[in-house]
Amino acid sequence: MFLPLAGLLVGVLLGLVLGVKVDLEVARYSGVAILAALDSVLGAVRAELDGAYDNRIFVSGFVTNTVVAVLLVFIGDRLGLELYLVASIVFGLRIFQNVSLIRRHFL
Repeated sequence: MFLPLAGLLVGVLLGLVLGVKVDLEVARYSGVAILAALDSVLGAVRAELDGAYDNRIFVSGFVTNTVVAVLLVFIGDRLGLELYLVASIVFGLRIFQNVSLIRRHFL
């Protein structure tokens, strides 16, 4: 359960310490990829608390969610549509649902 959270914490700390700068052209891609990754990590924490965690499901979901989200943004850029908003809304809702279920588990 703590491995996904530890990885997330290490990644955030490295980003802060190294002072990573993201160009405006790839900011939407990075933002959606981070939301997809955060959704997968929180889903893994929730699954571990429910006793249903499987590493293969976590890794495949992490990669698949991130790739599909970035492809959606790419296709939207090519079509002149702001499809990154769709991915942001969907992953935002899933993140809030996962956080809510994790909170309920501890209460």
